Amino acid sequence: MKTFSELGLEDNLLMAINDLGFVIPTEIQEKSIPVLINSLKDLVALAQTGTGKTAAFGFPILQQIDIKSRTTQALVLAPTRELCLQITNELQLYGKYCQGLNVAPVYGGASIHDQAKQIKRGAQVIVATPGRMKDMIGRRMIDISKIQFAVLDEADEMLNMGFYRDMVDILSHTPREKSTWLFSATMPKEVALIAREFMHEPIEITVGTKNQGAISVSHEYFVVNGRERYLALKRLVDSIPDIFSVIFCRTKRDTQKIAEKLIGDGYNAAAIHGDLSQNQRDLVMKSFRTKQIQLLVATDVAARGIDVDDITHVINYQLPDELETYTHRSGRTGRAGRLGTSMVLVTRSEMRSIKSLEKQLKKSFQERRLPSGEDICEIQLMALAKNVYHTEINHDIDDYLNDLLTLFEDTSKTDLIKKVFSVEFARFHDYYKSTKPMQSEQDYKSDGERFSGSKDRYFINIGGRDGFTWMSLKDFLRSVLELGRDDIFKVDVLDNFSFFNANEEYRELIRDRFSNFRYEGRTIQVEISAEKKGRKKNDKRKKKGGDRVERFKAHSSRRRKHSKR
Repeated sequence: MKTFSELGLEDNLLMAINDLGFVIPTEIQEKSIPVLINSLKDLVALAQTGTGKTAAFGFPILQQIDIKSRTTQALVLAPTRELCLQITNELQLYGKYCQGLNVAPVYGGASIHDQAKQIKRGAQVIVATPGRMKDMIGRRMIDISKIQFAVLDEADEMLNMGFYRDMVDILSHTPREKSTWLFSATMPKEVALIAREFMHEPIEITVGTKNQGAISVSHEYFVVNGRERYLALKRLVDSIPDIFSVIFCRTKRDTQKIAEKLIGDGYNAAAIHGDLSQNQRDLVMKSFRTKQIQLLVATDVAARGIDVDDITHVINYQLPDELETYTHRSGRTGRAGRLGTSMVLVTRSEMRSIKSLEKQLKKSFQERRLPSGEDICEIQLMALAKNVYHTEINHDIDDYLNDLLTLFEDTSKTDLIKKVFSVEFARFHDYYKSTKPMQSEQDYKSDGERFSGSKDRYFINIGGRDGFTWMSLKDFLRSVLELGRDDIFKVDVLDNFSFFNANEEYRELIRDRFSNFRYEGRTIQVEISAEKKGRKKNDKRKKKGGDRVERFKAHSSRRRKHSKR
């Protein structure tokens, strides 16, 4: 594997690379940079988001432009404001030792006149969104007739967003003799068409496989009831204490609604979508990058500029309308050599989309079971315990230590631990204690198959009026029967009675334990609900059958009497 110095970059760029802490080039950088600085040919580069594509075209541009000239020599087109600003910032960092370099961002939502002034001061590189760029060309605020390099970054996404005509118009104002570099995560037919129309015998570089998802990302899906989608989202978030995630929704309305719900439920969340002003978007992204926001709810368009390396999970609250968009979503995690997870919430009717994604990405999607309330409580408690254990002691409290020791002198170590953890743990416990199990939690294993073996459905004559919730009743049954966490499931608590499931192998155990069993002075009855129904049906059949026999006897008797007459 080569180093950056072996790729042919000049010293001023290598100094910036050293300052940024880059050590070894990524695969797309290693393959692209030598080609682009030693050739004037066109290039099509296919690589997943987060593989370092900006540096792959940024360093060659900076090495080949004339810094002393005030003429615009390079144009980079990007689909969104966020990505435009991100590329601009990175190019400025790469060129920190290029004295006189001026990189100008051009995007909607900011003053067009201020942007025009910056360009007139001499911008060698312009990074632009297609809509604003076309507008400024129409107003003759920009001259790109002498550029040497045109870069189409995230070309597939620009086409998905309907920028084809804008791209054609913009490129028509550029000289024929130039180098055109197209970078894309996927290669749909429309991108191939752009390459044929605007490029001449381009070199093609592919990292991974065309249209394949990132290797460092695992893919999971959870089957949910459509009406319980938000509750399922909360369970996923609660089951991962250190989650740092982007949650994708299809529409701006859903994005805002889900973010508001999460905030109302006490999560550090925010929304980012097209209806926000540029200042609002900048504030949200700053808070997310500094991890003041743990959950960023986003539309596909707004998320194109999210370049944060340590995102742990991507959650697809809804699948995108275009399956190719899923590649861009999942590319938000598993970046810079880290591992990431992409989760999808789907209904049974959406399972075909999962199969299509598996074929498209050449990746297998693992079906997972939604964590139970009990699972989440245990996970959160142990995470809290580890945080407390690893917390460094703040000796500023030493002055108050005697008062604290006096306050707790009659409290045992065990009770003190219980009190401390109860303060933080109560929110999760109280919520999940009163929450009913969800469909996939109670009906499906992690491998997507039904619970193995025959199941019995039981009736028990205690319920809500006896102070039980589904969780406390499950704990009660497990304690009496001495069974494991998953041996009692699908617990439904009503006012005066309840139901629960257990595998057939525990039938004799349950009958024996609850034979003549008393709880708080009353006899507890546990019966297989199917048997009760069966007895009632059999009783009715016997009764109906008996009635028919009696009617037949009576009829026969009347006929005999009539014949005697």
